[in-house]
Amino acid sequence: MPRHGRKFREAREKVPAGAKFAPDEAVSLVKQLSFAKFDETVEVATRLSVDPRKADQIVRGTVVLPHGTGKTVRVYVAAQGEKENEAREAGADFVGLDLLAKIAEGWLDFDVMVATPDVMGKVGPLGRVLGPRGLMPTPKAGTVTFDVAKAVKDIKGGKIEFRVDKTGNVHAPIGRISFSPEQLSANLGAFMDQIVRARPAAAKGGYIKSVTISSTMGPGVSIDVNSYRRSTT
Repeated sequence: MPRHGRKFREAREKVPAGAKFAPDEAVSLVKQLSFAKFDETVEVATRLSVDPRKADQIVRGTVVLPHGTGKTVRVYVAAQGEKENEAREAGADFVGLDLLAKIAEGWLDFDVMVATPDVMGKVGPLGRVLGPRGLMPTPKAGTVTFDVAKAVKDIKGGKIEFRVDKTGNVHAPIGRISFSPEQLSANLGAFMDQIVRARPAAAKGGYIKSVTISSTMGPGVSIDVNSYRRSTT
């Protein structure tokens, strides 16, 4: 495991061992501890008391961050007829079924794919290419829909998808280090509200075990889970 550099160690030393902060305080501290020369992504990592191996304990969903992620998202819409025009007018970067052949050949220059239900029969065979990269459109994520204009605008406006991993953690970007504390706090709050709502009925005991936020290069800052007490009842 590579050793952390001097700047990281110095930043980590400013975080008291075992300390847990209110969400707003944690956001401010993450910004203070940032030392990279680029606009770092701020990420939240939430550890949940669920068993992802059981279908009734999968935590997944979507949330529109009020202030977006700070990242330009390239959206491809697989549609035909009038839906192509709607997608273009909504700001989609790539539109049309002709691009499906390019995907089969390895073209993946997009971040999110949206498809209308009537073309999923053509999209389905590309699952072996799209699936492993998390690009396969799904109804649960709102990316299989006839309302392509809304889907594109939501995604461009800061909609993200989240899913618990095999270790019971959920990771998500909540903005950039250049965002104001208020913007990051609002995004964090929107994300955590959705995590709370996504609690499976089969989850037992304290649902949220830990919440940590950090910048790309900086140390993690722990948030007091009592801030989300309603999730543990």
